[in-house]
Amino acid sequence: MGHIVKTPAGTYRANWRDATGRQKAKTFKTKKAAAAFLAETEATLTRGTYVDPHAGRIRFRIYAEKWTAGRTDEAMTAARDASLMRHRVLPTWGEVPIGRIDHSAVQRWVSDLGAHLAPATVRECHRLLRAVLALAVRDRVIGQNPADGVRLAKRRRTDADERVITREAFATKLMPEVPERYRALVALAGGTGLRWGEIVGLTWEAIDLERATVRVSRVGIEVAGHVAFKPYPKSRAGRRTVPLPSFVVKLLQAHRELVKPGPSGEVFTNEAGGPMRRTVFRTWVWRPALVRAGLLGQVVQVDKKTWRATWRDREGNEVTEDFPNRRAARARVSRMAQGGLRFHDLRHSYATWLVSDGVPLNEVARVMGHEQISTTLDRYTHALDAGAEKVRESLADFPLTFETDGADSGDT
Repeated sequence: MGHIVKTPAGTYRANWRDATGRQKAKTFKTKKAAAAFLAETEATLTRGTYVDPHAGRIRFRIYAEKWTAGRTDEAMTAARDASLMRHRVLPTWGEVPIGRIDHSAVQRWVSDLGAHLAPATVRECHRLLRAVLALAVRDRVIGQNPADGVRLAKRRRTDADERVITREAFATKLMPEVPERYRALVALAGGTGLRWGEIVGLTWEAIDLERATVRVSRVGIEVAGHVAFKPYPKSRAGRRTVPLPSFVVKLLQAHRELVKPGPSGEVFTNEAGGPMRRTVFRTWVWRPALVRAGLLGQVVQVDKKTWRATWRDREGNEVTEDFPNRRAARARVSRMAQGGLRFHDLRHSYATWLVSDGVPLNEVARVMGHEQISTTLDRYTHALDAGAEKVRESLADFPLTFETDGADSGDT
């Protein structure tokens, strides 16, 4: 049983033993406050929910390190979380004692983040904060998680979520502007919907040009500028075999003659024969190809000595600059223009083409590597809407066996 003693300073000290039998004490201004605290403490000891009132003095940074050390995430997930923790979470909470973090402060922090970050990023920041505090709850450092119940902004679809290139634009505009060394790579993305990592991880052993299929079982991951390979895809459904369109087969045949395989038989390598890096590809291959194809910004010749580059900045404002040659103008647009088709949008386009052509959703889900058909349905409903007219046309001549003038057909 706990007990209360009066101190020489005129305050009251509540004394008790914690769950491990260690002596604990806390001082209060009044005997009533000390008694109330002692009663609640003994009740929590009985219920098994006791929390050391002094444990909350531990700074958040210490518990964040403890939480991180206990994780077993894959390299990309760990790198992403470490970056968010370092740049978004710790600057605010790192030196704050865990017991001093309250719900209203977390809600205010989330709202402030939402003023300049995308809802999806804010959710990830909140997830990390909540996970660290949840560990503190389980360790009985704090009684409850102040990050629970925080209201988060919903992720809203933007124009960027709906980027789709038409088959005609893909074939006649984009593909001719892709350098020959990387043409099969882009064709594979548009013709199979494979993710970047799945393409980078491909070896010739996984491609059967005679049967026109590609087997996805190895994935390349890029962390801090270093590319590594793992022998399994993103999910169980990601391990799949996807049919190759004839145009992809032809380009892969040409690619095999043009480019030497990587150390482990990789199909696609950089010009030095090493693994492909997404960031480098985007900067030096993908975006310049978009500019040349007229799919990002605009470059026009004004006179014999002037080329005018036009693009949109981060705020959506139109920017125009003149250059002495077309090459410099295109380079400027490639570097400065915001938006534009992303490489991953080829995967989105591929699925949209299939759904619009009436390919069964279960088959689309299979070749896309979606674990559940609901994922396919949620992401590509706009393609189904686009095909509504085809549905109407198919039933336009439906043979009715009776005529109606709109009156009630019931007899009395």
